[in-house]
Amino acid sequence: MNHTTQLPDHRSVRDRSGAPTAAPPAARARIRRRPTSPQWAAWGFLAPVTLYLALFYAYPLYRNIDLSLRDYTVRSFVQGNAPFTGLKNYRTVLDDPTFAPALLHTVVFTAVCLAFQYAIGLALAVFFNQNFRLSATLRALFLVPWLLPLIVSASTWSWMLNSDSGIVNTALHAIGVGPVNWLTSPSWSLTSVIIANTWIGVPFNLVVLYSGLQSIPAGLYEAAALDGANAWQRFWRITFPLLRPVSAITLLLGLVYTLKVFDIIWIMTKGGPADSSTTFATWSYQLGFGNLLPAFGPGAAVGNLLVVAALVFGLIHVRVQRKQNAS
Repeated sequence: MNHTTQLPDHRSVRDRSGAPTAAPPAARARIRRRPTSPQWAAWGFLAPVTLYLALFYAYPLYRNIDLSLRDYTVRSFVQGNAPFTGLKNYRTVLDDPTFAPALLHTVVFTAVCLAFQYAIGLALAVFFNQNFRLSATLRALFLVPWLLPLIVSASTWSWMLNSDSGIVNTALHAIGVGPVNWLTSPSWSLTSVIIANTWIGVPFNLVVLYSGLQSIPAGLYEAAALDGANAWQRFWRITFPLLRPVSAITLLLGLVYTLKVFDIIWIMTKGGPADSSTTFATWSYQLGFGNLLPAFGPGAAVGNLLVVAALVFGLIHVRVQRKQNAS
């Protein structure tokens, strides 16, 4: 005889005669309201972010890498049948005589802008941390350069630094200094775009560093003052070390932003004269869109060099942060 054990059916019950009857309404309600798995809820929250990153970051990066590994022309760009060339476009970029000056200008532009933006932003953050009268109003006014569209800021600086009618040369003439060809001289063009970009980036450093200063306990300064520490000692021994994590992320974000600055340089000097203010960002645009016969592959290769540089500095930041957390 085949003995089988019949498992109870949660959807029905049996009466005394053995005939099945419908499950009570309360039992059916418990079945319908079975709790959802937390893992599905987590995926639900991650789905919009994942979709956004895939559409606006991963796919453009993939397309840029594909551009740099193929010989694209206008026709093949539309038809999508460009031949695969490997690293040929990267060799073309490295052998180009513009590569060395563009690399130097990119390094100088990024390093000088970061140094001045951070130094001025930190000085202003410490100044406004005193919470004097009109402190909030002045902080809001300092945010104006950051809130203006970049095309407006760059156009304003182009007018101010104009050799003939600019307000800067007018002021220099008033104190007996001759006119300076800020935008048309190879000796001054890079300095001009550095000044403009520093002015735009200072408010960002001010906001982030000021927020970091707010998290430092005031009792530390009071204890240091009781021990006889002056203002400089309090800054160097308390403010600067405790502000190091905020400073690191501020410099990293500033680095990524400054590496890809294009619109300010293009509006003010277009990378000239004689490539004296050309950086990788403007050079990539010139290769891809600035000529009648665009070189999409080399232009994408230059853009990928910027991506690699930003990625390297990002990985260095993550590694340093892990070491600091471990210690």
